[in-house]
Amino acid sequence: MLTSLKIFAVNHQKICRMHINTICCCRIRTSFKRLKTCVPLIRNYSSLPGLIGNDVKSLHSIINPPIAKIRNIGIMAHIDAGKTTTTERILYYSGYTRSLGDVDDGDTVTDFMAQERERGITIQSAAVTFDWKGYRINLIDTPGHVDFTLEVERCLRVLDGAVAVFDASAGVEAQTLTVWRQADKHKIPRICFVNKMDKTGASFNYTVESIRKKLKAKPLLLQLPIGEAKAFKGVVDVVSKEKLLWTSNSADGKDFERKPLLEKSDPELLKETTEARNVLIEQVADLDDEFADLVLREFSENFDLLPAEKLQTAIHRITLAQAAVPVLCGSALKNKGIQPLLDAITMYLPSPEECKYEFLQWHKGDLCALAFKVLHDKQRGPLVFLRIYSGTLKPQLAIHNINRNCTERMSRLLLPFADQHIEIPSLAAGNIALTVGLKHTATGDTIVSSKSSALAAVRQAERGGKKNRQSSEEAERLLLAGVEIPEPVFFCTIEPPSMAKQPDLDHALKCLQREDPSLKVRLDPDSGQTILCGMGELHIEIIHERIKREYGLETYLGPLQVAYRETVLNSVRTTDTLDRTLGDKRHLVTVELEAGPAEATSVVPVIAYAESISEDLLQASQEVIENGIHSACLQGPLLGSPVQDVAITLHSVIIHPGTSMTMVSACVSRCVQKALKKAEKQILEPLMHLEVTVATDYLSPVLADLAQRRGNIQEIQTRQDNKVVIGFVPLAEIMGYSTVLRTLTSGSATFALELSTYQVLRNAKKCWDTCLLHSW
Repeated sequence: MLTSLKIFAVNHQKICRMHINTICCCRIRTSFKRLKTCVPLIRNYSSLPGLIGNDVKSLHSIINPPIAKIRNIGIMAHIDAGKTTTTERILYYSGYTRSLGDVDDGDTVTDFMAQERERGITIQSAAVTFDWKGYRINLIDTPGHVDFTLEVERCLRVLDGAVAVFDASAGVEAQTLTVWRQADKHKIPRICFVNKMDKTGASFNYTVESIRKKLKAKPLLLQLPIGEAKAFKGVVDVVSKEKLLWTSNSADGKDFERKPLLEKSDPELLKETTEARNVLIEQVADLDDEFADLVLREFSENFDLLPAEKLQTAIHRITLAQAAVPVLCGSALKNKGIQPLLDAITMYLPSPEECKYEFLQWHKGDLCALAFKVLHDKQRGPLVFLRIYSGTLKPQLAIHNINRNCTERMSRLLLPFADQHIEIPSLAAGNIALTVGLKHTATGDTIVSSKSSALAAVRQAERGGKKNRQSSEEAERLLLAGVEIPEPVFFCTIEPPSMAKQPDLDHALKCLQREDPSLKVRLDPDSGQTILCGMGELHIEIIHERIKREYGLETYLGPLQVAYRETVLNSVRTTDTLDRTLGDKRHLVTVELEAGPAEATSVVPVIAYAESISEDLLQASQEVIENGIHSACLQGPLLGSPVQDVAITLHSVIIHPGTSMTMVSACVSRCVQKALKKAEKQILEPLMHLEVTVATDYLSPVLADLAQRRGNIQEIQTRQDNKVVIGFVPLAEIMGYSTVLRTLTSGSATFALELSTYQVLRNAKKCWDTCLLHSW
């Protein structure tokens, strides 16, 4: 065993010296030279992964700890709330880094991309694995910018719990609401961490109240701050009635004192903590029947006698049931409150075995994993992140991709320890792995051990469906689990420096699309230009920079344009016939259909079939008919934009014997286009939800500017000394808004955008200008 451990340690040291980067190994030195700040090239780790102090564990326990000791969590928040700084402190206190990284210095572990370090923001989610007091924690640091919301979505899809970070001076902000709704959708238990308690204007009570009102959540106050803003020096543990003070002579925050609250030394603090604990016990008793019985039976006379362990167990159950959220506080930048946060993660968030996944019952312990992220490495090829739900993953294993219906062989299996990867012999259920050698697997693909095991799982689901049809449908949906990809709102042309470089550009865009599914690339059929479609200005700008840095291509971007949509206002019925003779075979199709407005909002066309359409015809040609309808709605007759909110009813299809299905699809597509041209049409423009945080002195010019941009102000809230303007504004009017807002407010205001819906473009001049621009 010791020999195996020594081999593992030697391999770990070799990998550390090589400094394997997750993005681009072969160009790492070039990328770092371009950084304005001085970034250390070597990151030291204090101990071998899995070793705490001098405690020597078995090799198996290092690689595959007991599933009850695993925590898969994510850090999520609004931009600039302190997610990456919190992650950096967590890594430092858990013993995997010897120096504290800083976002401003550009030397953090999870922000390893050159663009992240230059801009001081998180662009790609990064996975780190570390141990804390015998627990294995797989942590993912997610972006806070709305342009990269897909990164949050696909990571939350595979996590068991999350830590929501809040700015104590701002409370719940725009993007906080977005990530909270994403966590609600995936039913993820959460812990709230009120960060920046040392910041001027910090208010713990205000943040808690905003959590209660804006997020509609029930906060459980497990900690109280000792002082706020400059006076912040520690926290009070409400559960154990202890105070935690970080000593002033400890620059890195590792040393802190935990003392019980006493009547003699802290009478007021003890009184406040006792009241908060009594309120906490009452809240927990209201939400947990088992705890309520315990309190009424044994501790109704005196809550002080209630053991902390009983209260913690009940809070754990409530957190898992998502009936309430524990709230802690601290200051990541000032190194205060992180160790209690780590304790809360292990104590209150669920292990993989406590999470119920309905689809696992169909696999019966066989391999089932979900690919949730893909990175491209020039030396090793695609690196695929997998969340293992059941079974065991090993190198050189042939796996089956259900979504792609293909079998691939995985060459190597890695464990993501911070910004370095450790090669391992196997990994069990409940863990997050990094694989090498999967050439076709993409985000959202379900991985099983073989095609036969996938078929066996489907048969199991069908058998279960005989007893309960709903559970069968749910199992089938989760069997092919994926990630919802939002539609892009910005697009522009991208061109290589010369036509000889076009294949290189196509390869770079293909790799980037596989990494980032929210990036869409299409070819303009009229001009032959490559169109880049993204989630925002920053998103497209980052893609442009990555093509330059990682693939060495100096590309040229055309002007940014808004992704408009088109729709119809009335119903039109048309008939079309396609008659072609190819060789000695005649292809004849006649189609009659009706196009009109859909009853509900729908991005894809709503397809219906008349009763006169026979079942035999539908079975033979339904797929090609629907393909023809979908392809026709990709480009509308006005601007060539996608058509939405349209319903297509097929009344008749007459197919001559021997006609190919391709001709059927082409005829249906042409008939739909004819109907769309005849119908009354209008253009839809994207409407953005806008939240501007501005000082009171600058409120008037900001409101005047928004009025000129066709903005619709919903409300103006007060947040500490600032005003928060909430409203809607067309996306076309908000391009370049950050520069204008900085000018109007002397750089003091901030804003957040999120796509709300599509509305009718009522400005006739804007519509005409858009048509001219498209024609040009």
